[in-house]
Amino acid sequence: MAKAQWKGGTLLAPVPPALVTCSDGERDNLLTVAWTGIVNSDPPKTYVSIRPSRFSHGIIKKSGVFAINLTTKELAKATDWCGVYTGAKVDKFERCQLQKEPANEIECPILADAPVALECRVTDVISLGSHDMFLADIVAVDVDETLIGEDGKLHLERAGLIAYAHGDYYELGKRLGKFGYSVAKKKKPKGKK
Repeated sequence: MAKAQWKGGTLLAPVPPALVTCSDGERDNLLTVAWTGIVNSDPPKTYVSIRPSRFSHGIIKKSGVFAINLTTKELAKATDWCGVYTGAKVDKFERCQLQKEPANEIECPILADAPVALECRVTDVISLGSHDMFLADIVAVDVDETLIGEDGKLHLERAGLIAYAHGDYYELGKRLGKFGYSVAKKKKPKGKK
């Protein structure tokens, strides 16, 4: 397959368009972040990268906490809107009619409308150029109970999560397999030896 070569850029996609909640103790805010992901399993660690000029940057730097709220197709419009407007001038919760609820382990709200929220405590702030990366421990995970099966298994496929790729939002689609399916032994049909 022939490939064109471009200079280095931010084309890793898709990424989760997350709504990040934060608070300065008096005012709660949320912002849309696509630069996020998991960086470690034990202890569980994540990050968000935010431009220093953004309103929420100062709030998170001072408070040392934030929550990453996963977004759904129902939250797509609010997710986009919260990425365009600043919380310095408007109450995004009110404007987008989003509900918040107290987190369990950190001093900022989580988004009640989101199926999953990762409660995070900042361990390091790393200046990278255009963005500062807030490296954080995931101290709690809040999951919508309707996504937990009778067997206790998380069924995230029921959540209707969305992805962001090169300026566009997408609804996640068809399951292709599960971890390890490429090397799993094929099951023999019942009754055959």
